Amino acid sequence: MLVLDRACHFSADQLLATLRQSGQRVSRATIYNTLSLFSRRGLIREVAVDPERLMYDSTTAPHHHFYNAETGELTDIDPADLRLSRLPPLPRATEAESVEVIIRIRPRKGG
Repeated sequence: MLVLDRACHFSADQLLATLRQSGQRVSRATIYNTLSLFSRRGLIREVAVDPERLMYDSTTAPHHHFYNAETGELTDIDPADLRLSRLPPLPRATEAESVEVIIRIRPRKGG
């Protein structure tokens, strides 16, 4: 998994496992520090899928996602498939910078 080589979504733990499987010796702290640096530099984006879990996205332009709560998979939503007709009133003296939607999904029970 080359983070900057192609469009992909991944967690720090997934990246760490991939590197270790390929024989690389790297610490968890190195992975987190590097991902944090890449994010601050705009090379990848952090996607907070829940209060305790960050995923990383190599596509840096704002866009929407499906998040499978059972499998942990993050999938892009085609921008043409989601339309927002209006935003709620913004707090005073602010302007919208971007809007990003995460739709949490899970497999149907019994289906």
